[in-house]
Amino acid sequence: MIHELIQRLAWLGHDGYRLDGDPVIYFDPYEIKSGTPADIIFISHEHFDHCSPADVAKIQKEDTVIVADVASATKLQGNVKTMKAGDRFSVKGVEVEAVPAYNVNKQFHPKDAGMLGFIVSIGGVRLYHAGDTDFIPEMNDLETDIALLPVSGTYVMTADEAIQAARAINPKVAIPMHYGAIVGDQTDAELFRDQLAGKIEVVILDKE
Repeated sequence: MIHELIQRLAWLGHDGYRLDGDPVIYFDPYEIKSGTPADIIFISHEHFDHCSPADVAKIQKEDTVIVADVASATKLQGNVKTMKAGDRFSVKGVEVEAVPAYNVNKQFHPKDAGMLGFIVSIGGVRLYHAGDTDFIPEMNDLETDIALLPVSGTYVMTADEAIQAARAINPKVAIPMHYGAIVGDQTDAELFRDQLAGKIEVVILDKE
């Protein structure tokens, strides 16, 4: 089931993903082409490359539910539900848990800003989209089957730090993100994969 879900997961570049199926789910759409209309859109935080109202509009329909942190919600229109770290609820049959996302050794994503990662449960599989974060203590307590982790450094974890995070979380599969757009490149994703070889399966998705 885990790999079946990954086959339905499209990387849209940077931190953006679309999960095809019923429902159709997007995470942090940014600089996307018009695509499959969304049933649910998750927005991790208010920065322009994550909360992009213009990109949301490309996939939003009348009954689309947007799940966002409090700051992002003020920039979005439609059926917007806010979450804070620790909140859990169900949206269109999908169980959602909001978890913290913040920096520990830089100031771009302060802890008190309330930025988020999301864990969604689909068909018994738990998928974690980390948002923009460093390796934070809360990761030691996360339980997830698939982890989407930033690897670029500068604003988020470096590949080496993401390796530490992956070992702490210990998902069945880890997928690197946050590279190839604003900062980071393919070598960051490959370092992440190579250093975890034999410990955690890493899947590098091609950009759609």
